Amino acid sequence: MKQKLIFSCLIFLFLLSCKEDFKKITSVKSYDFNELKPLLTKNDDKIYVVNFWATWCGPCVKELPYFERINQEYAGKKVEVLLVSLDFPKQVEKRLIPFINKKKLQSKVILLDDVDEDFWIKAIDSNWSGALPATIIYNKSKRKFYEQSFSYETLEKELITFLNP
Repeated sequence: MKQKLIFSCLIFLFLLSCKEDFKKITSVKSYDFNELKPLLTKNDDKIYVVNFWATWCGPCVKELPYFERINQEYAGKKVEVLLVSLDFPKQVEKRLIPFINKKKLQSKVILLDDVDEDFWIKAIDSNWSGALPATIIYNKSKRKFYEQSFSYETLEKELITFLNP
């Protein structure tokens, strides 16, 4: 009896240790452009990779794993990934949060909820048409805007230009 109890406890501890380190998301912070702007202009020792995306954008969804991989593999090199969702605010509970949980996104996800698109699109980059996906990679001395989809290799290559100037 004692051996069965010890064995059961060991199995339980093993299963507990195998559990993925993923916390289920229950909310997403919403920002207007004035609140988002400081996140696009930080002046510290990190490199920021800011991806504008939406759950309804096929190319965006396809490249999300590449941003997640960058977030994991380069975290120790002072690289921070921010995923800025342009999903419709009314669909956060029904679509965005379930998507984040299903895909187990670990990067920080926020929602840009600002109706003045004509202003903030041009404020983010004067050449941006507003098409998705779009990405900014920046640090305190360099900034580059991309209105394109990425493969992992292309994204990593661009990031390396910031790591090794």
